[in-house]
Amino acid sequence: MTDTIAPPLALLAELTHRCPLQCPYCSNPVRLAGASGELTTAEWQDVLAQAAGMDALQVHFSGGEPASRRDLVDLVRHAVGVGLYTNLITSGVPLDQTRVDALAEAGLDHVQISVQDVDDANGDRVAGMAGAQRKKREVAAIVQRAGLPLTINLAVHRQNLDRLPAMLDMAAGLGAARIEVAHVQYYGWALVNRDSLLPSRAQLDRATEQVEAARVRLAGAVVIDYVVPDYHARFPKACMGGWGRRFLTVTPTGLVLPCHAAESLPGLDFPSVRDGSLAEAWLASDAFNRFRGTGWMPAPCSGCDHRERDWGGCRCQAFALTGNPAATDPACSRSADHTLLDVAIQDAQTEPPAFIYRRIGGMPA
Repeated sequence: MTDTIAPPLALLAELTHRCPLQCPYCSNPVRLAGASGELTTAEWQDVLAQAAGMDALQVHFSGGEPASRRDLVDLVRHAVGVGLYTNLITSGVPLDQTRVDALAEAGLDHVQISVQDVDDANGDRVAGMAGAQRKKREVAAIVQRAGLPLTINLAVHRQNLDRLPAMLDMAAGLGAARIEVAHVQYYGWALVNRDSLLPSRAQLDRATEQVEAARVRLAGAVVIDYVVPDYHARFPKACMGGWGRRFLTVTPTGLVLPCHAAESLPGLDFPSVRDGSLAEAWLASDAFNRFRGTGWMPAPCSGCDHRERDWGGCRCQAFALTGNPAATDPACSRSADHTLLDVAIQDAQTEPPAFIYRRIGGMPA
């Protein structure tokens, strides 16, 4: 490590893009990678060892659906062996008692299951899979029986937000010690489906009140995290804690990214673990240093007293909305492009178009 660049806090290990669900808000890139290009077991084990060697503390096994990998138990065991805290981010659908017990035996520390709705029919419609919500509840019970801590992720948007109180009660009833109410963030497939997913300001305000009421009601029993959409904010969030400051992502094919959506950005040559080390990518690559810190910032960011709070906001959002990844994030009310969000919000208040489902080989034209 160097005096100026701290080690990453956590590694997001995107083991695969394969997934039994087809959620139209998925943050994976619209160009999904097939199984043939995925890192091997040995390559992932080397990545995990390198992350631990950089003093990273955690690994989040994600995807796609990480349980689509037959070697998931072996990878968890290896991560535990090199000293990483292990979190499995899963749809739950491929899991059963035998596999969850094996993961627990391997040392898995935590499980996070995503839920699409309390209404099974709508949740299955959003997930693009019949029976998905029922299976998720079954797997949550299995996780509890295995003695593993459980977080329920409620992915909320225009088409389920009005049932948020019931969703919160369901998540608490499933035994979750933590609930994450995560408004959809508009990258990847969610950007393609934005007009179907973006809630109104009235929906957002009502949801915020409902989360605060649930925090009071469930105090001492459940912790509730709340992630709001930038489209209704005055200032952008510090995306991933700032570019190249706290987190790194390794994709199924081995690219090393500062965030899970960064592959969408043009003009950045992201390094690969097949060509070099994680440490080299983190410390020395142009891709990680391009937007690190504050020196890259244009006005008004460069003179703003928020610049070391939000770190310029989200580069992927800036590119998606303006075509320039170095632009001030339009989520900021001080951005000259802030009105672009007003246009998006108006477009999303019309009759929602049909979903474009997330599928390998199903990239929209």
